[in-house]
Amino acid sequence: MNGVWYAGIGAAFLLGLLFVLVYARRDRAVAGRHTSAVAPTEEAVAEARRAAQTEAAAVRQAAQAEAETLRRAAETEADAMRRAARADADAARSQVEASLAQAREQAGQILAEARRAGAAEVTKLTAELQRQQGAQAARAARLDEAENRLDTRENRLDQRAAEVQAQVDELAGLKDDLERRARALDDQQLVLGRAEEEQRRELERISGLTAEQAKAELLAAVETTTRREAALLVRTIENEARAEGTERARSIVTEAVQRVASAQTTETVVSVLHLPAEEMKGRIIGREGRNIRSFEAVTGVNVLIDDTPEAVLLSCFDPVRREVGRLTLEKLVLDGRIHPHRIEEAYEQSVVEVDELCLRAAKDALADVGIGRVDERLLPTIGRLKYRTSYGQNVLGHLLETAHIAGVMAAELGIEPTLVKRCAFLHDIGKALTHEVEGSHAIIGADLLRKYGEDEAVAHAVEAHHNEIQPRTIEAVLTQASDTCSAARPGARRESLENYVKRLARIEEICQSREGVDRVFAMQSGREVRVMVQPAEVDDLASSVLAREIAKQIEDELTYPGQIRVTVVRESRATEIAH
Repeated sequence: MNGVWYAGIGAAFLLGLLFVLVYARRDRAVAGRHTSAVAPTEEAVAEARRAAQTEAAAVRQAAQAEAETLRRAAETEADAMRRAARADADAARSQVEASLAQAREQAGQILAEARRAGAAEVTKLTAELQRQQGAQAARAARLDEAENRLDTRENRLDQRAAEVQAQVDELAGLKDDLERRARALDDQQLVLGRAEEEQRRELERISGLTAEQAKAELLAAVETTTRREAALLVRTIENEARAEGTERARSIVTEAVQRVASAQTTETVVSVLHLPAEEMKGRIIGREGRNIRSFEAVTGVNVLIDDTPEAVLLSCFDPVRREVGRLTLEKLVLDGRIHPHRIEEAYEQSVVEVDELCLRAAKDALADVGIGRVDERLLPTIGRLKYRTSYGQNVLGHLLETAHIAGVMAAELGIEPTLVKRCAFLHDIGKALTHEVEGSHAIIGADLLRKYGEDEAVAHAVEAHHNEIQPRTIEAVLTQASDTCSAARPGARRESLENYVKRLARIEEICQSREGVDRVFAMQSGREVRVMVQPAEVDDLASSVLAREIAKQIEDELTYPGQIRVTVVRESRATEIAH
């Protein structure tokens, strides 16, 4: 239909165009005739009309032919479009029918699934309903059973209530009976009270004393007798306890000393080193005494070479330093190379070895005494006591002996011995630092133990074992007693050696207190002191002044036989390495 409409519009447009062309051509012809002849004739006009009619007829025919052509084309196109529309409609109908069929099939499937699901749900709901009905039936049965039990219990309660009521009635009867008896007893007590009152009045009349006065006299007599008997008993107990305690204490101390007493090696200030051959003495002395002077300057130990065959003596008041010197000289003799540089190397190695020996001695002592672990930082200090003496008694041996005595005493008294042995073993640890720190070795040792986290009971026993402070614990008292037992037994200590060591230590302290002093060595059994000064701080003139001042202070403060030589050594070294 749209094609026909468009074709009609096109034909109308062509007809209009033809009419416009015809009238335009006519107007041009008329205009031409007007221009060619101002007064046209009728023949010309008729001829022009015929020509116009002919032209118009030709144009009309052409327009009709064109319109017919357009009409046929439009009809043809309309038929084609109609056929296409019918084909589209048929295809759409087929598609709709297929969709309807598919939809019917899907609807059938959905309906079937719905029916199956509904049947399953109905089955499930039916089973659930049956289960609930069964549960309700069981619950109803339980309720019936519970009601039956409640009924039974109510019957029992009613029976029990009847029994209780009967007992209440019986108790009420007993209460009435008891009240009657109580009234009867009150009457009897009243009668007895009157009789006692009459008897007391009669006794007061006969004795001439009131009841309070008689009671006071009786109590006074009993108190006097009791006090006298108690005093006698207390005195007897005190005498027995004092006698038994004294005997018990003597037994404990005697048994402890007897069980622990050990032989003490007498400490000296001289060590003997045996040589493989006699000519080794010359190598030790060196050219013009160079080696022996270097050895004494480095180690601080005096070397005594006499007529003793194949042996030299090492003398020093400090046993640790003497042991370092002995090991140094032993290494030099074994090596065979003895010169100043080698002496310094051997001395450094010996210092390390002595430190290791001190550490090993501390560990062995701890294992022997059995007091458990101590702080690792205390082990070197404990080991140094192996080379320390107190009044000629080895300090480490004294600590071991004291710990064992204290353990025996604690065991005899029924006290746990571990803490007591620990206090006794550590009580003289401050003696390893007395040449470095001023003060009593008891206070120094206690401060050292507190610094490294030792128990306060141990620190208190250490600082109280010489009564710097009053002992407050049984461990401190036993530490004092065991220390006294170890030190006071026969042959344990020698006073003269202790005074000698103290004098040498004081000599070194006097020298060390001066400015510019590097090292100090007391030699020749205290008859010579060598003071090593720093060359950058002390010049030659100051060295002479320093020697004079040290000698003067030693004369003023110390008492000693003979004389003491003070030697100040100022040595400068320049070392280079050749590559």
